[in-house]
Amino acid sequence: MSAVQKVVVITGASQGIGAALVKAFRDLKYRVVATSRSIKPSNDPDVLTVAGDIGEAATAQRVIAEGIAKFGRIDTLVNNAGIFTAKPFTSFTPEDYAANLSVNLNGFFYVTQLAIAQMEKQSGGHVVTVTTSLTDHAIDGVPSVLASLTKGGLNSATKSLAIEYAKRGIRVNAVSPGIIKTPMHAPETHQALGGLHPVGHMGEMSDIVNAILYLDSAPFVTGEILHVDGGQSAGH
Repeated sequence: MSAVQKVVVITGASQGIGAALVKAFRDLKYRVVATSRSIKPSNDPDVLTVAGDIGEAATAQRVIAEGIAKFGRIDTLVNNAGIFTAKPFTSFTPEDYAANLSVNLNGFFYVTQLAIAQMEKQSGGHVVTVTTSLTDHAIDGVPSVLASLTKGGLNSATKSLAIEYAKRGIRVNAVSPGIIKTPMHAPETHQALGGLHPVGHMGEMSDIVNAILYLDSAPFVTGEILHVDGGQSAGH
């Protein structure tokens, strides 16, 4: 690693994959700006926590401004925050629709815009977004229209931004997971959820963390949608 200590912003950082990402990037000596609604202060002087709703522009502004004020730069943004609402299409409420757009789209837009503006000043940076393989391969019995509507848009935005900023040293990628063992999935559901993947089991949080770390260390990779889904996107 260069003499400059790199700084990563991680959204949805209080639990699950987000918390695992905080630890993994600290293990690599990155300084971390971690945000979520419920995140608590950290005892680590190289971890800045910012509590707030990432779907609100004001939260994104605080995350980036406070990160720059404390650490002086932003090298990587991991858009990990997201929600998934599984309901039949005709059962979605206006509140479901608004919540998915707020976290999945607004949360991406506001913080990514500000992070890229800072990366332009530094002549380089990396944005990586967590999406879902359901956008490529819908599964009977797993209603996922709002996920496809929002996360599918993020996959397209990833490629668009990658091309827009390729000559300015800013890379933009996405990781597209299958179903991962996180606190949101009760252990008694693991066997059934694992069976939705061709490999016959769920993924681990480490699978997603390692994919993100790979993309962050791969200077010739941009515009990539990296599927980490046990073969789900390839077919059944």
